[in-house]
Amino acid sequence: MAVRIRLARHGTTNRPFYRIVAADSSSPRDGRFIELLGTYDPLTEPEKVTLKPERIKYWLSVGAKASDTTNSIFKKYMSAE
Repeated sequence: MAVRIRLARHGTTNRPFYRIVAADSSSPRDGRFIELLGTYDPLTEPEKVTLKPERIKYWLSVGAKASDTTNSIFKKYMSAE
């Protein structure tokens, strides 16, 4: 099972809200996931991000791959924590 750390879209039309999740790479974007790792709300000013850094580091250490978007979020916000 290949695990990816990616965004799962929630919210309504024109009001996206994302959950950062660890999920099997073959599962649907908004489908079943293994663990919730944080949230991302791009429409607030400034963007609201909550992360669980210890769990993100764990999943990366056991071989999970982060998507390009989540990787840029981690670089921007995990260095600040």
